[in-house]
Amino acid sequence: MEVKIGIQHAPREIVIDVDLSQDEVEKLVNDALGNNSSLALTDAKGRRVLVPGDHIAYVELGGGVTGTVGFR
Repeated sequence: MEVKIGIQHAPREIVIDVDLSQDEVEKLVNDALGNNSSLALTDAKGRRVLVPGDHIAYVELGGGVTGTVGFR
């Protein structure tokens, strides 16, 4: 699943592909925001991303678009 994270005062968002469900990611985000801790996500290739919870502007959860080539 594709997760887009907007960071305060940063011109670009972070896009990460994780092997978690929307509910699992939502719980991790809510925990990071509630505890004022870091949001830690591991992508499908094993890379780990840490985002300070107090700098998260928004989180967009979605399935992403896979397998589309050419005209529709």
